Amino acid sequence: MKKKALIFWGGWDGHTPELVSKRFARILENEGFEVRVENNMDCLDDFDYLLSLDLIIPCWTGGMIKWHHTRNIARAVGKGVGMAGCHGGMCDAFRTDTEWQFMTGGQWVSHPGGDGVEYTVHIVPSSSPITEGLSDFVVRSEQYYMHVDPAVEVLATTRFPTVNYYHISNKPVDMPVAWTKYWGLGRIFYLSLGHQDSVFDQAPTAQELMRRGMLWAAEGKQWAMERGLTDEPFLNDAKMY
Repeated sequence: MKKKALIFWGGWDGHTPELVSKRFARILENEGFEVRVENNMDCLDDFDYLLSLDLIIPCWTGGMIKWHHTRNIARAVGKGVGMAGCHGGMCDAFRTDTEWQFMTGGQWVSHPGGDGVEYTVHIVPSSSPITEGLSDFVVRSEQYYMHVDPAVEVLATTRFPTVNYYHISNKPVDMPVAWTKYWGLGRIFYLSLGHQDSVFDQAPTAQELMRRGMLWAAEGKQWAMERGLTDEPFLNDAKMY
């Protein structure tokens, strides 16, 4: 049986969400997925539909999300549906929704120097299959400063500061670029690269990270089912809404 994925896109056009969505859809279809792509959030009304998926990919910069849409995604992911995304679509989305930030593991806050900054993405030594065999790579794009959940497993970083801005008064930091985390039974993958679709052509390792991250996240439901795991420990989530 084919795995099923939903990609929903919209928000600020500057992040080329339609192109990014089409790229991710092609990648998943090449991996045998049945992919549904929507440019609205009406698809988030149906909780039972979301629960039938293996993977949800948000690709929506900024904007507002209805509380019941966040709730439906949070509950579906908590029951094992995976979620994966990149910069403009997941952790630069729905900036006023703290539950969204809690679930995804971080929030974009700045890109000192704007576009065209050259920097290195360092692969962190890890047992994760997502980074196995990958090497550090250079990107010329925006460099993202993130506020990050300390519970995430960091898979790649970049060193700040690269350019002068008010943050240089602080010590140098290795800022997470890619990470994984869990939300109930669900697996979540995030890659902060993705200012525009073209970054994945410029840096093929970035696309490979996304490919592997999406596949990893999509395995969570099956992994939990095979081990007889349930969402019972997380049922108090109803009190959050």
